[in-house]
Amino acid sequence: MLKSLLKYLFAVLPVVILFGCGNKTVSNGEAVAKVGSGKLFHKDVSSVIPDNLRREDSILMAEDYIRKWIKQELLLQKAEENLSEAEKDVSKQLEEYRKSLILYRYKNELIKQRMDTSVSEVQIFDYYTENPEKFMLNKNIVKAIFIKIPDEFANPEQLKAMCKDTSTEGIIELRDYCVQYAKVFDIFVDRWVGFQTIANYIPENIENQEQFLKENQLIERTDSDYYYLVSILDYKLKNEPAPIEYVNDKIKNLILNRRKIDFLKQLEDNVYTEGIEKNKFEILKPN
Repeated sequence: MLKSLLKYLFAVLPVVILFGCGNKTVSNGEAVAKVGSGKLFHKDVSSVIPDNLRREDSILMAEDYIRKWIKQELLLQKAEENLSEAEKDVSKQLEEYRKSLILYRYKNELIKQRMDTSVSEVQIFDYYTENPEKFMLNKNIVKAIFIKIPDEFANPEQLKAMCKDTSTEGIIELRDYCVQYAKVFDIFVDRWVGFQTIANYIPENIENQEQFLKENQLIERTDSDYYYLVSILDYKLKNEPAPIEYVNDKIKNLILNRRKIDFLKQLEDNVYTEGIEKNKFEILKPN
């Protein structure tokens, strides 16, 4: 039965897709598939198909959507036939879900309206200094410059000199040079990045990153086509305290999450107190 139904559906799909492309000959309210009492309407299919797809791709996407809908409906039909009435009774779960959803939306709205979401640099610094154990590095991080440049354009001495100038003007000049000549480059002067991000570019396997960083500030490598330059401006090793700027966003989120918990607890306490004052509830004693 499924095979014949799909055969019919695919025969009408070009009409369905034509509507999706602007042809209004097919009504949005017309069903394109039916399983038992369940119906899949043309509007449901056309709503999931982007307007800019080619006609062939639209047909394939519609076929796949209809096939999945039929399988789901057939499986649901089997479940309806084989589960007991008690097993099919989901009214309690639906009510619990409804309550949870309403509370979630209400709390979120209050948070948006009333909770202070500003976090000062002083608050971030205080949290950082009061909780040092939370901010130990789990990887090696660096501030560095990486350049991969074709051999014919490489001028190692000039590039090394440019990498030493980390002023705003110097970085602008270096970036302009790299945009013009480099195959790949990254400039991490004012932010920390995992050293592995840089190591992935270097044409060698670095087995001991910690030792490598301690011994190398300037790394030069070549292969048959390219010159590689890595300038390590600063580094921090795994299990050392993270620089505060590296964990700035994390600290801000931690502060806001703590504030959110306190805000919601206060909200519940206030609602409970109001309930007592206005006799909005009573605790019933068993008979």
